[in-house]
Formats: sequence, structure tokens, C-alpha cells
Amino acid sequence: MSMSSSGWKEFFRQWPAELPRRGVVITTFGEQIPFAEFLTSSKFLLLERHAPDSLGARTVVVPFDAVAALKLTDVVKSKTFASLGFERTAV
Repeated sequence: MSMSSSGWKEFFRQWPAELPRRGVVITTFGEQIPFAEFLTSSKFLLLERHAPDSLGARTVVVPFDAVAALKLTDVVKSKTFASLGFERTAV
């Protein structure tokens, strides 16, 4: 497992309780996948969509090493991410 995939695995597994479990995953193959819920396994991220995509799929399974970025669709206070190791740096 690559460093980035283990990072994403840790991020999703430690998702803060006060953060809604929805957003948009951007994959390394350029797809943007909006999700309303997710589950994790040792190697994969399972994303559940609000509505089916153009092919009728509501569920997408993505290997952690294919996750390139995460967009959050809710307004979130930055202190929410402290439990994930994010911290304010001195300017």
C-alpha cells in the first residue's frame, strides 16, 4: 500500500463524528464521485451516491490508492480536523 493510499485509508477510518459523511472523491483517473455515505475495508473505499450516475450505479468501490483528493460539500470549522492531525501553523 502506497503512502498516499494509507493516508486516505487513515483519513476515512478516523472521519470526525461532527463532520457529515458526505462529499466528493476525486480519483486518480479524473472522475469526481459525489457521495452521501461511505464504508471502508482494508484496501477499498465504498461510496454510496445520493442518486444513480448516468449508468444507473449508486455504489462505487474505489481502491484507496486511486483516491487523489476529497472535496467537502459542507461548511466545516477548521478545528474539526484537529483529530486527523491538522494544525494551524505560525505565520
